[in-house]
Amino acid sequence: MLFPAMSSSIALGGLVGWMLALTVKHVIADFLLQNAWMATGKDRKTGWALPLLAHCAIHGVLTTLLVVVVQPKLWFIGLVDFAIHITIDRIKGICVARFGIAPGHIWFWWLIGIDQSLHHLTDFFLAIFLVANR
Repeated sequence: MLFPAMSSSIALGGLVGWMLALTVKHVIADFLLQNAWMATGKDRKTGWALPLLAHCAIHGVLTTLLVVVVQPKLWFIGLVDFAIHITIDRIKGICVARFGIAPGHIWFWWLIGIDQSLHHLTDFFLAIFLVANR
């Protein structure tokens, strides 16, 4: 069972706990540990791979550490988080590079909002999975 059926219940405390942990992890990885080289480099037309890989590796490692401490059998969730994060950020980078979306562009904040929303939805579904498979 990948996710619980829509009619099934999961522990609310576990869901809230994992959401808080993953949200704090996201803030740390996206805003405290992401430097300018990563933030601007991952959105370039060329030379984007290394900054993107470094940024998403931070997410994957931090998620893995959180999960291993609480639910070691689900260690692979860090790899899942890494794969989803790199996909979302690469698509955002393609949009930025192709359409010249930078601060001041009409779509800049929309793109940031969509990017962050997708990351938080990822955390929500990972939290459901973690609680359902405890």
